[in-house]
Amino acid sequence: MDIEGIKAVATAIRTISMDAVQRARSGHPGSPMGCAELGALIFGEVLKHYPQDPRWINRDRFVLSAGHACVLLFALLHLSGYDISLEDIGRFRRMNSKATGHPELEVTPGVEITTGPLGQGIANAVGMAIAERMLAARFNTNREIIDYYTYAMVGDGDLMEGVSYEAASLAGHLGLGKLIVFYDSNGITIEGSTQLSFTEDVRKRFQASNWQVFQGSAYDLRRIMKFLGAAKKETRKPTLLIMKSVIGKGSANLAGSNEVHGSPLGEEEVKASKRAMGVPVNSEFYIPAHASAYMAERMNKWEEGHTQWQEIFRLWEIENPEKRSELEKALGSGLTNAPVHTPSRAREVLKLPVFQKGVEIATRIASGKILEALANQLPELVGGSADLSHSTATHIESLGRFDFMNPRGRSLYFGVREHAMAAIANGIAVGRFFRVFCSTYLVFSDYMRPSIRLAAMMKLPTIYVFTHDSVFLGEDGPTHQPVEQLASLRAVPNLLVLRPGDAEETATAWKMAISREDGPTALILSRQPLRVYEKADADWEDSLRHGGYIVSDSKGQPKIVLIATGSEVNLALETKRLVSSDDLRVVSIMSRELFQKAPSDVQEKLIPAEARRIVLEAGVSQGWEGIAGKSGQIFCVETFGKSATMKELQELFQFEAPRLCTTAREMLADESQR
Repeated sequence: MDIEGIKAVATAIRTISMDAVQRARSGHPGSPMGCAELGALIFGEVLKHYPQDPRWINRDRFVLSAGHACVLLFALLHLSGYDISLEDIGRFRRMNSKATGHPELEVTPGVEITTGPLGQGIANAVGMAIAERMLAARFNTNREIIDYYTYAMVGDGDLMEGVSYEAASLAGHLGLGKLIVFYDSNGITIEGSTQLSFTEDVRKRFQASNWQVFQGSAYDLRRIMKFLGAAKKETRKPTLLIMKSVIGKGSANLAGSNEVHGSPLGEEEVKASKRAMGVPVNSEFYIPAHASAYMAERMNKWEEGHTQWQEIFRLWEIENPEKRSELEKALGSGLTNAPVHTPSRAREVLKLPVFQKGVEIATRIASGKILEALANQLPELVGGSADLSHSTATHIESLGRFDFMNPRGRSLYFGVREHAMAAIANGIAVGRFFRVFCSTYLVFSDYMRPSIRLAAMMKLPTIYVFTHDSVFLGEDGPTHQPVEQLASLRAVPNLLVLRPGDAEETATAWKMAISREDGPTALILSRQPLRVYEKADADWEDSLRHGGYIVSDSKGQPKIVLIATGSEVNLALETKRLVSSDDLRVVSIMSRELFQKAPSDVQEKLIPAEARRIVLEAGVSQGWEGIAGKSGQIFCVETFGKSATMKELQELFQFEAPRLCTTAREMLADESQR
């Protein structure tokens, strides 16, 4: 180990960090400067990676959970030879720079996942470690083509966030021995010392969660390497390395203070710090010659390891053509040596259950039957729920439970950890081999929202199965009855929200979710039974590409269009039956976002401009105003629910066919008088 080379890289990290943040006039130089030696050690001596092939499937993963310290990562990526230049870093936090304000997937080569909200990264790393174990069990033979470690760097803030401990608890339970986390313990947050708010014994807490824990100085490089050797020998526990560091180390006057956490040092302090480090005072983005030479020498080692793996892989694929085909199906050109990951998941025709017209079945139950069929056809499908699999109908016996003893299992038991579940799902999904689903009640999507938002941002095709979709779940009361959650999810850009009205629509919703590659999908499913209805549109499945279709049509142009989603489609159909008028049309809008993005002629065909509208949805009305129009009526739920039976709640919120009939007849009377 070239200690002097690592120290030279650390000097480069400090100068790059100071200068990038100073030029941007914003950013966080403290952690990058404090962790400079540790970062140099990880990238130079620890990681198995090859910058010329940043998507190599057997590379070690490194997640910077403390995403505000991203300039540390950008400096390391540049120095290691990834495709990020000093010019990029010089444009830190500027439009279209690869040096973004926090790490972003697919923007900067070498960045494994988008981090920033604290605690997310360590939970993502848990998902990556789960994926490694699943992949290794599935594809390794006497030749190991999958054998990588997942490393994460976290800070005090990460470990204050609840999601980090949810994830750590599950990681310890699962015995993820190939997960190693570096904790930059500098004792400083933006407001000041961690003594203000964070004094627990982190070591004991992680040990209690079945982690192996070591503690030492972030600058004792030889001891850190010994810790890592012990970490790799322990196969049944993840490892936490508590690294005591000095925030802003190298700063002449601000090291160790919160002043260096989230602000530029200032021009005079930068000069004073460079002078103290022996760096030319007027230089910018200075890189010592020894740092460049050290990284060039390491590149030879990385290339050698990459070449050796390719030789093993070539023999493996000759011996295992079926496994090779399965791997390529998911990873496409990202399998061996592609700079950009491009999955080629060609979908064969899926065989799903057939539901008879007139049968009454909750869409959550229909979803369970569909999911079981999918699991038998798609070996890459994995997932689970937050301790609600029987209620959400996501318990698929044939998947087998994933744990330390059964890494081939595809069913994940997340426990009551909704936030960690969603973040871990992101970590599994980002590798693009597994198609991941996770599930809970719709009301608890609030716990998952930060991770859902990041999945949408990263275009990860995670599938969220949300059941018990309205106040009509009944007796559990308002704490469990979703009201605003549908609107909240629809507000997330690039999240496809699908609320099917019967079992047939549910099957189509699953097909849409499975075939989607560029973002997550939320399936919104009912607790109560819903009748499978006839569809007037013979091509209704194709029509749902635009979000909606005609379920029951009028004779000629409709005077009134009943617009409904989910369980309310049945209510709309019952209303039309009772009104007994040929002037009514019923439209199911399974995806409001797709409908609103549809061409104007498609929208006009479903809901003619001159027709009056009645909108039915058991949630807040937000977003329906434009579709209802000025003369329309919206039947929604604008208050929290009650602890009562479904029938009592239907009466309370006037979601009853007789009440809707009155409204429809009044509208028809108004139209006849025009």
